[in-house]
Amino acid sequence: MTRPLEDARKEWESKILAESLARMAERKSSFVTSSGIQLDRIYTPENLVEDYEHKLGFPGEYPFTRGVQATMYRGRLWTMRQYAGYASAPETNRRFKFLLDQGQTGLSVAFDLPTQIGYDADHPMAIGEVGKVGVSISSLEDMEQLFEGIPLGQVSTSMTINAPAAILLAMYVAIGRRVGVDLNELRGTIQNDILKEYIARGTYIFPPQESMRLITDTFLYCRENLPRWNTISISGYHIREAGATAVQEIAFTISNAIAYVQSALGAGLGVDDFAPQLTFFFSSDKNFLEEIAKFRAARRLWARLMHDRFGAKNPKSLMMRFHTQTAGSSLTAQQPENNIVRVALQALAASLGGTQSLHTNSKDEALGLPTQEAVQVALRTQQIIAHESGVTNTIDPLAGSYVIEYLTDEIETRVIKLIEEIDEIGGALASIQRGFIQGQIQNSAYQYQRAIESGETTVVGLNAFTMDEKLTVSPLKVDVQIELDQKERLADLRANRSAEQVERLLKDLENAANGDENLVPHFIRCVEGYVTLGEICDRLRSVWGEYQASSTV
Repeated sequence: MTRPLEDARKEWESKILAESLARMAERKSSFVTSSGIQLDRIYTPENLVEDYEHKLGFPGEYPFTRGVQATMYRGRLWTMRQYAGYASAPETNRRFKFLLDQGQTGLSVAFDLPTQIGYDADHPMAIGEVGKVGVSISSLEDMEQLFEGIPLGQVSTSMTINAPAAILLAMYVAIGRRVGVDLNELRGTIQNDILKEYIARGTYIFPPQESMRLITDTFLYCRENLPRWNTISISGYHIREAGATAVQEIAFTISNAIAYVQSALGAGLGVDDFAPQLTFFFSSDKNFLEEIAKFRAARRLWARLMHDRFGAKNPKSLMMRFHTQTAGSSLTAQQPENNIVRVALQALAASLGGTQSLHTNSKDEALGLPTQEAVQVALRTQQIIAHESGVTNTIDPLAGSYVIEYLTDEIETRVIKLIEEIDEIGGALASIQRGFIQGQIQNSAYQYQRAIESGETTVVGLNAFTMDEKLTVSPLKVDVQIELDQKERLADLRANRSAEQVERLLKDLENAANGDENLVPHFIRCVEGYVTLGEICDRLRSVWGEYQASSTV
C-alpha cells in the first residue's frame, strides 16, 4: 500500500535529510529569488493546485500559460532579432546585411540619443552623441540608406524608439511606398512606450497627455493601414535594467499596458480593434527558474485581465506576445568571456518561457558597442539553443515542475497585489507622477547593490573568483567624422529641398496638433517632403511644450 505523500515526506525529513544535515550543513545562503521569494528545500505534488485547465490549459488556448501558439517552436522558432545600430545609416545597413547573412530572421534598430529625443544631428544638443549608442536618423534620406537593399516585404523590423516613434514609423511607411511594398505586407514593431521613459530611461519629449495622444493616433492609423504591424512594445526591459525585481517588472509593465488600453478606449477604439496589435518586451535576467516562471505568469495574468477587466472577445486580444532581451545589467567588464555563459542561460530561460522574439547580448557590451565578432557569437548562442539543445522539440517542457508551477503561481499573486496598489493610487500615470513606481525601483536597485557589495550576492569575476587581467576585448569605437558627415548631409538636404513646401507642411502639422486630427498622416507627408525629424519635433514642442520631471521624484 502506497504511503500518503505527507507521511513519506515527513519520514524522509526525519531520517535521510536529518542524517545528511548532521554530516554537512547547508550553504549559508538566503535561498531567495530576485523578488524575495523564499525557496523551500524541495517541492512536491503537495505544492500543486489540481486545476489544470484553469491554471495551465493547452498551448494556444486561454489562459495561454503554456504558450500563445498551439505548436509553439515545433511550428516556427522565435524570431532571432539582434539589436543593432551605430554610427551612420550606411554602416548600420552593412551590419544588418551581415546579420541576415548569418541567419538572423528579423531586424532590430537601435537609434542614437539625439534621434531618441527628437533632435537632428546638427542640433547643439546632439554634439558628441551622434551615432554613439545607435544609428543617427535625421531624415527620410537617412532611413532610405538604412534599409537600402533590404526586402521590407519579407523582413520584420523592430524599432526601439519611443517619444518620436510615430515619426520613425512614418519614415518606414514612406520607404515601403517608394519601393512598392503593399502596406498590408509591412511587418514589425515600434516600441512606442512612453510611460516607461518617464519611469526608467528619460528619453521623453512631450508631456504625458500629448505623448498618449501620439500612441493612440498610432493605434488608429495601424488598425486601418498596417494590419500586420505591432503598434507598441510595452517594455519591462528598461524597468528591470533600472533595478526592478522580476515581480516589479511584470507589475509595472502590465500597469502601463492597462493605461494604454484605457487611453485607446477613451479615444473611441473597441478593445478588440487594437489589442491584437499590442506586444510586450521583457528582460531575461540571472535567476533562471524565476525568469521562466515570470514569463508564464505574465502571459496568464494578461489573458485574464483582458478577458475579465476589459471584456476582450478576440482570442488574439488575450495573447501576450513578447520580445525578450538578455539582461545587459548582468554583464561585467571583468572577465567578459563569462558573459557568453550568462547570456546563454538567460536565452535558454527565455525560450523555455515561450518568447516570440529574442535578442542575445554580446560579451563586450559592458565595455561599449558590440563588435561584429561578438555579435556573431551572440547570434550563434540562439541558434545552438534552437537547433542543438532539444528544448524546442516539445512545448513548455518545464510545465508540471513542482518548483516552476509554484513560482508561476507565487509571482502571479505578488504581481496582482502590486497592480492593485497602483490602481488604488489612480493607475500607472498617477503612480509615475507621485514617484511611487520610481521609488519602488530605486529601493530594489539599492538593495541589490548592497547585496553585491556585502558579498551576499555573488557575481563571478566581480566580487568573487576575481583575477588580475588585462583587457583583451577591443570595443567598437565610433569615428568622430560620422558627426561631421551627418551635419554636411543635412546641410545639403536643406539646400536642395523646397523651403516653402517644408514650411507649408509644418504649418499643417501645427494646425493638426492644435486640433484633434490623427497626426500620423501628417508625419508621413512631412517626411516624404524631407522635413527632418528635429523640425517636426520642434514644431510639436512649440505647440505642446516639453515635459519636465518633478524634482521630488
